[in-house]
Amino acid sequence: MEHQPVQFMTDKVYSALKESRIALSEFMGCNEDELVFFPNPTTATTNIIFNLDLEPGDEILMTNHEYGALVRAWTVWGKRTGIKIIQQNIPIPVDTEERFIEQFWKGVNARTKVIFISHITSPTALIFPIEQILARARDKGLITIVDGAHVPGQVDLDIHALGCDYYIGAIHKWLCGPKGSSFLFVKKEHQKWMKPVVYSWGKDGEDPGPSEFLQDFQWQGTRDMSAFLSIPTAIEFYHQEISSLQSKCREMNLHAFSEFQSILGTKPISSGGNWLGQMVSHPLPDHASPDLKEKLWTRHKIEIPVFEWNGLQLIRLSVQIYNQQNDIDSLMSALPSLI
Repeated sequence: MEHQPVQFMTDKVYSALKESRIALSEFMGCNEDELVFFPNPTTATTNIIFNLDLEPGDEILMTNHEYGALVRAWTVWGKRTGIKIIQQNIPIPVDTEERFIEQFWKGVNARTKVIFISHITSPTALIFPIEQILARARDKGLITIVDGAHVPGQVDLDIHALGCDYYIGAIHKWLCGPKGSSFLFVKKEHQKWMKPVVYSWGKDGEDPGPSEFLQDFQWQGTRDMSAFLSIPTAIEFYHQEISSLQSKCREMNLHAFSEFQSILGTKPISSGGNWLGQMVSHPLPDHASPDLKEKLWTRHKIEIPVFEWNGLQLIRLSVQIYNQQNDIDSLMSALPSLI
């Protein structure tokens, strides 16, 4: 790209982007012309929000487990437009899928127009059983938007089988792609009214693409496309290195799920099992040090998120293929003297 930037940006980048879309579509279970790239899930979600044709009083239903930055994006848009953001309470601990679905669906009413839901939640690290939620939503004609930022590379994904209208995912998390590589899936029936927040050359570009959707979204001004173009390599690395070690990561995560309970003396936020992948969040005791995160880093060089969620202080563990059991053992040994 830097050796011949003009040639790269005018002649090569479009075919390279298509190669990335093809590789990603095969990995995610969708068509390549249903995908566009974004630097992060927040930007992708914002583009959806700005394109929704809603009226004042219409409701967006989500859980109270959603990622804070995206809740804020919805809330800001709601204040501008008069739409209402409904965060349905999902009590913890979550136990059965049936109870989860029943509790969430209590938030649906005649004003509900959109369901926005995480596939894997960021604060609580739970794998939500979204399949039945999406099926019910289709039956009622509701728009469905899935935040799957933590899904690619952590759990298997078939977007077409899910049947959602929009799906947002990150490559730079569990697929170990470079920072700034994320995607947005848009079902074809919605593409005709999806317009970018940033307009550029569109159909007048060097290689405008087969549809107005791709014409508008694949080029939004000059930028380094390297992160997007690395996606096929990230997927290849997943198949060669990551996938064979994931079961071990899940085993370590489930072991940590049990250890947190005995060491911290607090109840878990789920029953474990299918609710967990390679992440687990656990409540800290009420007397926990407010600077626990800083102490773990300065005294033990352990970096782990510690944050407030719905009145609880949570610690969230993520287990990737480069982690070993002794990493988790070090955390568990350090916690009693620091909380």
